[in-house]
Parts: sequence; C-alpha cells; structure tokens
Amino acid sequence: MEKGGEAGEYHSKDFEWEFVKNLVENDPSLSHHLQEQHLVDYSSFSSSDSKPWQDFHSRHSSGKFFKERRYLLKEFPELVLCGENTKLLEVGCGNGSTVLPLLRGSKNITVYACDCSSEALVRTKENINRAIATVDNFHSFTCDFSTSAFPNWLACHHCRHNKHCHHSGKSDDTSLNEHCIGGVDFVTLIFTLSAVPKERMPRAIKECFAVLKPGGLLLFRDYGLYDMTMLRFEPEKCIGFREYVRSDGTLSYFFCLDTVKKLFTDAEFIEVELENCCVKAVNRRKNKNMYRVWVHGKFQKPFLK
Repeated sequence: MEKGGEAGEYHSKDFEWEFVKNLVENDPSLSHHLQEQHLVDYSSFSSSDSKPWQDFHSRHSSGKFFKERRYLLKEFPELVLCGENTKLLEVGCGNGSTVLPLLRGSKNITVYACDCSSEALVRTKENINRAIATVDNFHSFTCDFSTSAFPNWLACHHCRHNKHCHHSGKSDDTSLNEHCIGGVDFVTLIFTLSAVPKERMPRAIKECFAVLKPGGLLLFRDYGLYDMTMLRFEPEKCIGFREYVRSDGTLSYFFCLDTVKKLFTDAEFIEVELENCCVKAVNRRKNKNMYRVWVHGKFQKPFLK
C-alpha cells in the first residue's frame, strides 16, 4: 500500500466520511454492517479474559508485526512541547509501537505503560531495548482497565477524588511501589478502546479520567465507522452493532463521532478535538483503492474549581 507524503499526513481528509458511508449503504453485499441487532450470542465474548491477546503477542513475537507510530508526535504536538517531569500513561501498549516514538520524541516525559497481556509487555521491553541504549523513564505494569482500577501508586484515593498529591516516589519495572506519583498529565488510548467489549467502555474511560491530573489530556485514536477493516468482516463475525470478533478471539469495535463524544462527555471529559481522519491508500499490486477511517480526539479533564 502507498500513501502520498509522510506519516504526518495521516491526520487528513483525502475524502469526506459521507463518501464512504454512501458506498457502504448502497452496496447490498455490505448490508450486514448496517444491522443493529445482535447476530450471535455475545456473552461468551464479553466475559473473555486476556488470553486472546496473550496468544496474539506470542504469535507475533518475531518483531515483523512491529511498526512504530511516528506520526503520533505530529498528530499530538503536546507530547513534544511538554515541560519537564511530564507523566504519561499509555493504556494498551501492545508491542510498544506507541511507546517507542514517545520515548524518542521527548526526554521530558516519563512513560507508564500497561496492557492486559503480560506477553505484550515483554514484547514492548524487547522493542525498546533494541532501539534505545539506556532507558530510565519507562515503567510498565499489567492491568486490564476495563475490569480493574489502575494501581494506587499511579493516583491514590486522595488524588482521584480531591486535590492531587505531589508525591515523587520512584517506581521501577519489577516493583512499582506504593508511593503515589500524583496522577498523570496525559493518557493515550491508541487503538485500544475498540478492543474492549462495548459494555465495559464507560467504566474503562472513567478509570482514565480518575488518574489524570486536573487539566490533563486524554489523546485518542481508533477505528472509525466504515473503515476498510470493518468491511472485511464476514456476517458471522458480527457479534453486535458495529462489533466484531476476529478468528483469534480478539474484539474490534468501529466508532462514529457521536458514540465517542457521548462516551467521553458522560465520563465528565471536555471535548477539545474530535473528527474523522479519512485517508485513501492504494494497493498497487491489486490496483485497488482502500478507504481508511480513523477517529482522532483530544479530551480534557476539567480544572479544579
């Protein structure tokens, strides 16, 4: 696949979202993507644990699957311009494709990264160690934010519900101790929320809200409605409205702007930016246009009054 220009242009409008919407709605072969009823029993998927993701990262341990998301620093310039002692929580770090450009892009950021899969954290550390000689501003831990609270050392009870503490307890990779770091300045949710069962999404977003400092930003990027990956799913893979299960058992949801807006504003976030990123890619081997749709968003935790 080819796309004119560099990765920074991913946040662009090669076409209007309504264009691909009309294509889908007028193609009878894609009608199953428009049905609102559940097509299969959803209960077995909504109660699943991290095993599908453990297996996924085990299968892709060779490193060939890894692709660094360098474009994020252009999508979210706040990450480059931040001041000293900035703290960032990357939720659903996977193999480190988001973490690595963050560590390269700014020495001012301390990155805390979590994933529901311990295997993913192993892959992240391997990829970082291959790329950067010495790293002392990266810490990782296992957590499924859709079912569990973030640990208290990230933001204690006082930090979550009152004025934030200003502790500086140092944590390390193996024993992230109980000294509260006072919350984080940024939370990144990059192609993570779509892998969470839809009924768990509100809880997951509230967890992110709880560990942000007042005025902190949540940076969001995920699959948009009618992205080409959605249209590749067969009818039997549809487990709910805009919800799908892959053959490996992992889930994928495709967001419209209204759904994203409601999820975050219901959690008391303030919308700063929210739009579709629509990019036309070309598969030259098959001589085929492919229409990618992602949702780009920035949401802020209100300042204390």
